[in-house]
Amino acid sequence: MAKVLTSKEENYSQWYNDLVAKADLAENSAVRGCMVIKPYGYAIWEKMQAQLDKMFKETGHVNAYFPLFIPKSFFSKEAAHVEGFAKECAVVTHYRLKNDPDGKGIVVDPDAKLEEELIIRPTSETIIWSTYKNWIQSYRDLPILCNQWANVVRWEMRTRMFLRTTEFLWQEGHTAHETSQEALEETERMINIYATFAEDFMAIPVIKGAKSANERFAGALETYTIEALMQDGKALQSGTSHFLGQNFAKAFDVQYATRDGKLDYVWATSWGASTRLIGALIMAHSDNNGLVLPPKLAPYQVVIVPIYKNMEQLAEISVKVEEIMVKLRARGISVKYDNRDTQRPGWKFAEYELKGVPVRLAIGPRDLENGTVEVARRDTLEKSVEKLENIDQLVENLLEAIQKNIYSKAFKFRAENTTIVDSYDEFKKLLNTKGGFFLAHWDGTSETEIRIKEETKATIRCIPFDSVEEEGKCMVTGKPSHRRVIFALAY
Repeated sequence: MAKVLTSKEENYSQWYNDLVAKADLAENSAVRGCMVIKPYGYAIWEKMQAQLDKMFKETGHVNAYFPLFIPKSFFSKEAAHVEGFAKECAVVTHYRLKNDPDGKGIVVDPDAKLEEELIIRPTSETIIWSTYKNWIQSYRDLPILCNQWANVVRWEMRTRMFLRTTEFLWQEGHTAHETSQEALEETERMINIYATFAEDFMAIPVIKGAKSANERFAGALETYTIEALMQDGKALQSGTSHFLGQNFAKAFDVQYATRDGKLDYVWATSWGASTRLIGALIMAHSDNNGLVLPPKLAPYQVVIVPIYKNMEQLAEISVKVEEIMVKLRARGISVKYDNRDTQRPGWKFAEYELKGVPVRLAIGPRDLENGTVEVARRDTLEKSVEKLENIDQLVENLLEAIQKNIYSKAFKFRAENTTIVDSYDEFKKLLNTKGGFFLAHWDGTSETEIRIKEETKATIRCIPFDSVEEEGKCMVTGKPSHRRVIFALAY
């Protein structure tokens, strides 16, 4: 089954597309640029969603839902925001269809033109801040800590499933605060949540930092990001948190009565992560045999495959398997028993290897006699024969070991592919031969940043929070620089 995958070394892009299709994660839809997320892919998203939702609520956030449609006039109220999204917007102009008078099917009814066009949300700042105006009168109404799980549309010319599609799923938090300090603390809090989720659950090491002015979210004063490195040496922005200042409050006239009786504009943040995280999960860990899923996000952590020759043997094995599953589930371990008689065990082994199930147990008549089971771990492909007596404890320990090992492997890869460069020539040479993260001095100007992007396609991924002051010279202009920033090619 794994032979259906193009190897990463031969064609990384095709390997990715093959894996998304063959592991039953998603497929292209009848609508150009949009995808169908299949049940196995959606199960991964549900695991991500459940954990992030828990982390949001533990920090005081609540879920709400806002309209999919946004009046066009709302976008014109915040200049930087409309400029940032204008080229990606899908616009609804009419509200009715009718039969073609010429008998050629269905046409748009020209008499059903909307008085004001509606934008299908590319992001929700404008519709939410028009709503917050009704919710906020006084400092007593603050803070508002709302999140919504939704879909958005950003019209894309070149798409790739999970990484960049016209419609995608995400969460977007939108908060309102009394002071700039509170809003900045919220912005930092949420990027830390994303980083914790990426490292502890996705098993992906990330670098936290601030975006350059050119790379900030449209309408933000600051954008914080987590950046991950994929196995092809490209960066993937995996979550962002934005300090919006008072821009949207001023655009929608959201003022509140302060503690000393004056009027002031509210301070805002927004933050989001999307189904792009599934793309990150695939590209950070998987191999030429298929997906490698961290146990904490696998739709099922263990699969049990019976080995039998007749239905009598299967019945005996199933009794023992039921005992095993009860023990595993008591420890909070998700398990699937695949007793289908339509596929042979070897086919099932290949399928679950392709789908990245962390642990596979195989049990046959001889195992019943010996009180044993074959245990296979997906991350290393190692197999062993273990006693059934304490199989639940063994599997629990093994899942923890797999989670740690997947992270360690990704961390090692990032370390080996992070390079300090001082000259522009060296940077350009290594960018196309080695790839990865590059720590380089930059003079802080947009002109230099744009030049690098135009000449190399590399961008400043972030200015790391943990970077130390280091006097140096910009690798391009030779002008003074006080710290290194991270450059990379990116998705």
